[in-house]
Amino acid sequence: MKGNILYVVVPCFNEEEVLGETSTRLKEKLSSLIKSNVIDDDSKVLFVDDGSKDKTWEIIKKLHGEDSIFSGIKLSHNRGHQNALIAGLGAASKKADMIISIDADLQDDINAIDKMAYEYLNNDCDVVYGVRKKRNKDTLFKKTTAEGYYKILKKFGVEVVFNHADYRLMSKRVAQALLSYKEVNLFLRGIVPQIGFKSATVEYDRGERFAGESKYPLSKMLGLAVDGITSFSTKPLNMILVFGIILSCLGFAGFVTTLVFYLLSMLTMFLPIIFFVTLALGIILMAIGVVGLYTGKTYMETKARPKYFIEEELD
Repeated sequence: MKGNILYVVVPCFNEEEVLGETSTRLKEKLSSLIKSNVIDDDSKVLFVDDGSKDKTWEIIKKLHGEDSIFSGIKLSHNRGHQNALIAGLGAASKKADMIISIDADLQDDINAIDKMAYEYLNNDCDVVYGVRKKRNKDTLFKKTTAEGYYKILKKFGVEVVFNHADYRLMSKRVAQALLSYKEVNLFLRGIVPQIGFKSATVEYDRGERFAGESKYPLSKMLGLAVDGITSFSTKPLNMILVFGIILSCLGFAGFVTTLVFYLLSMLTMFLPIIFFVTLALGIILMAIGVVGLYTGKTYMETKARPKYFIEEELD
């Protein structure tokens, strides 16, 4: 018989403005599921403080002192959302039978938790992905770039679930399998589908952030996007080879053209050649940059530094 202890893992970074409302909503949700005998009364909300500079950890400790349904771990330094999530999964997998990860702002609809638990308990699904129905509340720029990015990942051979971020349910065995991945550059929405096991999707509508500001600005989103491609695909390196062959052919054609112009004394026609050389140099520098990205990631992986250190743990 399947166990039904649920841990909801919530990564937090400077979330003092939202924790009051977030804790209230999650407590109500878990309490209703416990009352309905869907989950065990040992189920908890596990907050992961990712090196916050505000009063996030003080609030988490206060919540834990007032109600044992809340637990928490504090990382010694800010390690980023993906590492904070891994830290929470590691702690939760010791006691939970199923683990749901969700962001602290609760823009992802917590009512989808009911459907996720149902898929796990009744349909034997080890992974349940939360998938946004639509992006009607996003700006045109964000909607276009986000959906385009998922399509680019597919083109590069990265296995991802369309319109899914990090709102998902995992069984204990999937969480433990995920923890066996030792890579430093984490892109969980690309790693989890590789683990396998039976999976399902649950659609939901994404709401507005009720307080505070997003902790994922454009720069971090771009960084995550680059990690997603370079961590799972070598196609950019193959593209460099293709570009090199094309440039070599064009270079040879340019040499022949230049020689003809020289013999005909049409020296004024060198302007297109200068333009071509400038373009070629730009592409070469871009190619060096892509190779540098892969080299840098390999360098960091070989160091095998710890992903995080836990400074304090509640419960």
